[in-house]
Amino acid sequence: MTELVATTPGLYPLPDWAKDELSELKGHQKGDLIAGDEGPEIVDAYDRARTEVVDAEVDAGLDRVVEGQLRWDDMLAHPLTIHENVETGGIVRYYDNNNFYRDPQVRGELTPSGDVAAELEAVDADAGDLQAVLPGPYSLADLASDDHYGDGAEFLDAVADYLAGEVGAFPDHETLFLLEPSLVENPPGDDVDERASAAIDRVADAADADVVVHTYWGSIPEKTYAHLMDADVDAIGFDFVTDADASIYNINEYGTKARISMGLVDGQNTLVESPETIRDRVEWVEENTHTDFDRAYVTSNTELFYLPVNKFEAKLAALGDAAALAEVDA
Repeated sequence: MTELVATTPGLYPLPDWAKDELSELKGHQKGDLIAGDEGPEIVDAYDRARTEVVDAEVDAGLDRVVEGQLRWDDMLAHPLTIHENVETGGIVRYYDNNNFYRDPQVRGELTPSGDVAAELEAVDADAGDLQAVLPGPYSLADLASDDHYGDGAEFLDAVADYLAGEVGAFPDHETLFLLEPSLVENPPGDDVDERASAAIDRVADAADADVVVHTYWGSIPEKTYAHLMDADVDAIGFDFVTDADASIYNINEYGTKARISMGLVDGQNTLVESPETIRDRVEWVEENTHTDFDRAYVTSNTELFYLPVNKFEAKLAALGDAAALAEVDA
């Protein structure tokens, strides 16, 4: 019997009151972006908002609690944009969708900052099993501009070492999600596939937790997936919302880990899936892969910050209820 673990890949929408309050406190200019040196009023607003979204996860019955990443101005680039040796450039489109980020231009050595660790330490220890979330090293390097290292391989290694240093400072956590949409949207290609998997290994080695490489916005190209299988991680995540058939093909053709992350809830659509629908989708994956997984992380395919707060909370509840249904059936 597969253990179902209800969770999310993080990055939640700010509560409406927090948007209004922070808008007044921060303004709307580039100089008012998060940089890690915010004043006490801004810190307090984010602390209260964090408590609210963590409470929503607990109320929904999620098995893993994420911090919510409410401070992140950029959904993947944040760990670089707050770094003292990184300058933010112009607005850049994320892949081919309608989301944007500020180009992180690396101008010096990437030493650990401790910013994400501080966010995780702010989560109430009584909230439940903690899950950390970071961009994967390939995606982060792919989205950034290198104005310091001067070599693609050296830059990827530096980003991996930087993220490993961040993970090494984390408080105790049960699971680490590494978000790697670039493996789908801008796959490494010849001679880089193996290097990308080695970079993921480097970050995973720093974690004393289950490590999940979660991909989305489609399926991973076959060769890239085959190399990803060589990475020493506990689970690979699949976007079964966007491209279920190709993901099933990869699993059946090249195998997968004993544990899996199933992106079964649409993180960008306000239609709320029922717990029964989510359970049916879990069973569909198992039936079509002929696999009894040791554990399945049941999650949304993408981050949930795209959604209105009420829909976000409803999707949390559906995920928690879907995992609870499994316990009843057992």
